[in-house]
Amino acid sequence: MQRRACQVPTQDSFKNKQPGSTTGKSEQPFTQAATTQSDSSAPQLIQPEELARSLQSSKGDDALILQVGFHVLYLQAHIPHAAYIGPASGQEGLQQLRKRVAALPHSQPIVLYCGCCPWSKCPNVNPAYKQLRDMGFTNVKVLYIADNFGKDWVDKGYPVARGE
Repeated sequence: MQRRACQVPTQDSFKNKQPGSTTGKSEQPFTQAATTQSDSSAPQLIQPEELARSLQSSKGDDALILQVGFHVLYLQAHIPHAAYIGPASGQEGLQQLRKRVAALPHSQPIVLYCGCCPWSKCPNVNPAYKQLRDMGFTNVKVLYIADNFGKDWVDKGYPVARGE
């Protein structure tokens, strides 16, 4: 099956987007059910609204959020407190991912996202997910991006950070 390459947005892609917020009580997106997933080839998804609620919860769930896409996307807009890893479609990105999670417990909640294109066509999220599952991480989710990060996160007013 041939994958369609993702288009990297230009510098102006997120230029006039304003960060927003959502309200409501958090639902714990990381439950025990996530740790019993048996098929490591099928990523477990988390919806943007659910992650945004979790980020704004006073309790929080201490999920590690990793952006495994292109640096220009991270600089333009990213989820607050997300760590930039780099494109997981290459060995350098996978090496950075392994290094970042090496000391973490395998039950650590982790959310992966890229944002360059729909998650199902993304060249970065699936290799990152597979790497973490192969390393024994049991509580890994992929942010459901139907189109791209700008449309599915920024335009919906979810919290964003810019730059490094």
